[in-house]
Formats: sequence, structure tokens, C-alpha cells
Amino acid sequence: MSKNIQPVISVNNLVARYGELTILDGITVDIMPNEVTVILGGSGCGKTTLLKNILRLYEPYSGSVRFWGEDVLTMDEIEFASILKRTGMLFQNGALLNSIDLYENVSIPLELHTKLPKEIIDRIIRVKLQLVGLSHAVHRYPSELSGGMKKRAALARAIALDPQILFCDEPSAGLDPLTSAALDELILDLKKQLQMSIVIVTHELASIHRIADKIIFLDAGKMLYNGTLEAAKNAGIPQIDTFFRVGKF
Repeated sequence: MSKNIQPVISVNNLVARYGELTILDGITVDIMPNEVTVILGGSGCGKTTLLKNILRLYEPYSGSVRFWGEDVLTMDEIEFASILKRTGMLFQNGALLNSIDLYENVSIPLELHTKLPKEIIDRIIRVKLQLVGLSHAVHRYPSELSGGMKKRAALARAIALDPQILFCDEPSAGLDPLTSAALDELILDLKKQLQMSIVIVTHELASIHRIADKIIFLDAGKMLYNGTLEAAKNAGIPQIDTFFRVGKF
């Protein structure tokens, strides 16, 4: 990769605390464009906490987080909202609103963050649902969907604004192996089509092997490794060896 390519996200010496308890201790890492970066490690290592601190769902105790070179921790809410419009988020449980159909769920970011005419919004919604294979389910409610369909619908909403960065929190959680593999392939297809950088939190070994360009391995709040998957497995780090041997600690 050219040295002129700049990271889309730079995290520097990030510390996260809950009260007196330190959850993340001095995390420094760059997320590069057009790559799938997987954050992994054992339960309670700080994977989701890192994601939430990057997105300011939790405010870091100290350190800096930069998106496209801009320090987001010094921004006010309006400034940071302009950054968030360039990102998408696929939540672990999908976070679909059960009282409205898929069309209305996908319309939410478009209605909130754009002033596009209704006919353009309609076209975008249908294109996004087509991209995730749900053209036939435009007016179904979440309760009428399988687990895999819910994840795909949530993915359609996450890409509604054509994000440059997509964040995913345990996208394969609760899915059977075949559905999980299909979701992974869909995420990779969308990455190519939309030229996205993707940051994924997961502990699913099969998914990690299918999708990861780079991995960030956390253990007890520290970053033990940042680099390619193959190099990680040959790095001779006991915690990583254990993770890939048994899938958990």
C-alpha cells in the first residue's frame, strides 16, 4: 500500500474507563481505506467498547480519535453529526423498529439527514433493499422476517446514505453457519460496490477468515496485535494462538 494513502480513522493512546475501572488502556491504531478491519479478542476484552468510543457513543477518558484527519473528540454535536453522516452502523440485534415496515425503516436516515425529493428517496430505498436481496419484502414488518433477513434489512438501512465507513457489531450473532456465510459475502460485495472501509467486531472464527483484511486483537484492554490475519497466526502470541485454536478463552 502506498505511503501516501491516509487512514480513514486514527486512534491515538485511547483510554476508556467505567468509573474507576479501565476498560481500554492506550489503544493506538489506524484504520485504512477500502479494507475490512476486524476487532477481536476474548469476551470482555473491550471490543465493543472500542467501537463505541470511536463513535462517541461513550466519551473516551483520554486520547484522540480522528476521522479523515479531523479530531472528533473536540467537535460539538453538530460538527460530529456531519462526520457521522459519512458512516453507517449495523447493530448487533439489527435495531429495526418493529412498528414500521422495511421501507420505512430504511427511509429513516434519508428523511433525517437529507432534503431529497420523495421520489428520489423512494428510488434509493428500493435500490438498497434490492442490493441486500429484499426487493420482495419492501413492505414486510421485522416480525415477519427471519434472523438473516433482519440483518440484511438493517444493512440496507446502514448503507442508505452511501457511507464511506461501515461499522458492524457482531453481524453474525445468532445466525446459522450458512446464513452467516451469506451475510459475510453480502458485506464483501457491498464493500466493493460502494468502496467502503469496514470495521467489524466479531468473535466468529469462520467470519474472521472470510472477511478480514486486517485484525486488531485486544486482550484485557490492551492491543496485542494489529496487522494481517495470516501474520497474526504466525506471530507466536499465546493469546492469539489460543483464540484461533478454540475460538474463545
